[in-house]
Parts: sequence; C-alpha cells; structure tokens
Amino acid sequence: MAPREIALLEVYRHKTKNDLWLIVNGKVYDVTKFIVNHPGGEEVLLDTAGRDASNPFEDVGHSEEARNILQSLEIAEG
Repeated sequence: MAPREIALLEVYRHKTKNDLWLIVNGKVYDVTKFIVNHPGGEEVLLDTAGRDASNPFEDVGHSEEARNILQSLEIAEG
C-alpha cells in the first residue's frame, strides 16, 4: 500500500497546541501528544506548526533518539 499523502493546506489546518501537525523532510507528523514532552519546549513546535519544519529541525542537530521519536509520530507523506 502506498503511503498516504496529505496536502500542505490540510497540514496548515493543524496548528494549535491541541492539534499540531508539521512536515519534516517530506513527511507529515502529528506531534500533538509529544508537545508536552518536547525538550525544547512547546513554543518551538508551535512556531513551526502547520508548515514545513525541515530547516528548523535539521538546524538544531537532533539526536538519533529524537529522530526515532519523530518517526513514530509519522502519519503521511507531505
């Protein structure tokens, strides 16, 4: 089965603390449940909510553990 694809406009609709999606490297992630556990604070995720967060994500230099957590939150291709 091919990965589900979600349009950018749909991702943009999910940009609140209680419903937060973002795109990293072409994949869509629902990070709503992770926001309270994010080591950098919720504001970092809210700043990129509903849009492509690839550059901010890569600029930070996330660990392999962080990448694994992100992978577990994947919901679709973006």
